[in-house]
Amino acid sequence: MRIKYYAETDTLYIRFNDWPIDETRDFDENTPIDLDEAGNLVAMTIEHASKRAGIPEFSHELHGSLDERTPRSA
Repeated sequence: MRIKYYAETDTLYIRFNDWPIDETRDFDENTPIDLDEAGNLVAMTIEHASKRAGIPEFSHELHGSLDERTPRSA
């Protein structure tokens, strides 16, 4: 997972994996999501992140190993 915050545009970009992006859909007017060909979430962009996602007060925790996670279906 990669997380980038762009202060100049107040945009948060979260990339969950390196799967190829097949389609972008609007979750809402300020949150496009990127999906792979099977409809799995690959990435999301949060516009106005300081107001909508508590940026820069951000923390991240990862529980479990990657081996314990369910693989994506193709």
